[in-house]
Amino acid sequence: MDWPFLIDILKQLLSGLPLTLELTALSLSIGFVMAMLVAAANASSLPPLRWMARAHVELFRGTPLLVQIFLIYYGLGQIAPLRHSFLWPFLREPYWCAVLALALNTSAYTAEIIRGAVQAVSAGEVEAAKACGMSGFLLRRRIVWPIALRQGLPVYGSEMILMIKATSLASIITLTEVTGIAYKLISSTYRVVEIFVVTGAIYLSLTFILSLVLSAIERRLHAHHAPQSA
Repeated sequence: MDWPFLIDILKQLLSGLPLTLELTALSLSIGFVMAMLVAAANASSLPPLRWMARAHVELFRGTPLLVQIFLIYYGLGQIAPLRHSFLWPFLREPYWCAVLALALNTSAYTAEIIRGAVQAVSAGEVEAAKACGMSGFLLRRRIVWPIALRQGLPVYGSEMILMIKATSLASIITLTEVTGIAYKLISSTYRVVEIFVVTGAIYLSLTFILSLVLSAIERRLHAHHAPQSA
């Protein structure tokens, strides 16, 4: 085992870690806001809003993320009005194309997670809250959303982990995050196995740390359900 080489490779790969974390955080944040809008539209009484929400979910869940990145990065430049709009300085950059593709993709999955979590709230608990005089925003803030958060967090945690790994696809549009740096190192050293082993270890460490954080949050949210010692 060539430890000096592995340590050197690790140091170089870690230089791409800030970009990986940045892509993950931005994509999840923007995607969550979009998902709430999509989930609200899906629950709307207006059929056109429901149709648009369902089309969004089916489109971005039903096509590969790799294809979505390619279409956004290479396809948006083919739209002449867009090239002359105020958005073009952003959309011509690989960074923002990657963020947009990742955010759109995660928004579709997250919208379904939100929908499922809200539907999992017991009708009995909602009726009990209404009997206590709660309604509208107060009912959602005190009853529906806290219960939905506890129901949906484990599934959303899996989506967060998937998004960390999905950022590796940003390397195909020239971004030098962890995987992008790995490809460059392979092209110069031809030591594929060692470099990808170290790369995999970095992603494994990230997902493991995130899993620990999510588990701690889940325990905190379910603390009141824990059996009380005598």
